[in-house]
Amino acid sequence: MFKLILRPTVRRDPPDDGVELRVTEDDASSKGAKRKRAPPTKGPCEHGRVRSKCKECGGGSICEHGRERHRCKECGGGSICEHGRRRSRCNECGGASICEHGRRRSECKECGGSQICELGRVRSTCKECGGSQICEHGRIRYQCKECGGASICEHGRQRSQCKECGGASICEHGRQRYYCKDCSGSGICEHGRERKQCKDCGGSQICEHGRGRSKCKECGGASICEQVVSANSARSACKECRAAKAGTR
Repeated sequence: MFKLILRPTVRRDPPDDGVELRVTEDDASSKGAKRKRAPPTKGPCEHGRVRSKCKECGGGSICEHGRERHRCKECGGGSICEHGRRRSRCNECGGASICEHGRRRSECKECGGSQICELGRVRSTCKECGGSQICEHGRIRYQCKECGGASICEHGRQRSQCKECGGASICEHGRQRYYCKDCSGSGICEHGRERKQCKDCGGSQICEHGRGRSKCKECGGASICEQVVSANSARSACKECRAAKAGTR
C-alpha cells in the first residue's frame, strides 16, 4: 500500500537558456491599466424617451428625416406597405390594428378600444379629458394654425384637404373623397346625404329633437346666440352678433 506524501508548493525559476527577455514601454504602460467603462445606456434618456428613438439624443432608429426609420416612406421603411401606409393600420393589407368594423381597434367604440374615453371620444383628442393632442387654443395641435401645426399647408389649410397642394383627401372631382357621391365616399349614407347630418341614419350632428345639434336651442347649439327670438334664427343671421364679429376684425 502506497503512502501519499504531500509536498508544499515550491516556486521554481525558469531555466536560464541564455534567452534575454525584454519588456517594452508599451507593455509596461498597458500592464495593469483599467478600461474606462462607457456611461450606462439602459433605461430612458434624459428626455424620458427610449434612447434609440429620441431625436434630441440622435437615436440610432431615427432617420435623416426625423422619423423612425422603419416607419419612414422616404427611407422605404419595413413597416410601410405598398399603399404608402403603415402596414398594421392599412385596411387593404388587413393590418393587425384594423378591427372587423374597418376602424383602428384601439379607437373603435364597438370593440371597446383602449383609447376611447368615458365620453365616447378618442381620449387624446378629447377636450374634456384634457387630451394630449389638444393645444392651448382648444384645437387639435397638428391642425392649429397658431401653433404651426404640421397638417397646415402654406395656404393656411389642412394639407390633406388643400387642392393647390394636391391633398390626399381630394378626389379627381375636386371634392373631399370622404364626402364625394361620385366616389362613393364613406361619409355619404345610403340616402345620398352626409351620414353625420342624416336624420334617417341617426347622424352624430342630429340631436334628440330631430334638428341639427348646432342650431338647436334646447341643446344650446353653438350657432344659436343669446339674442335670438325665433326658432329659426341663428348666430350668422343675428345683427348684433355680426356687428360684434365685424368690430373684432
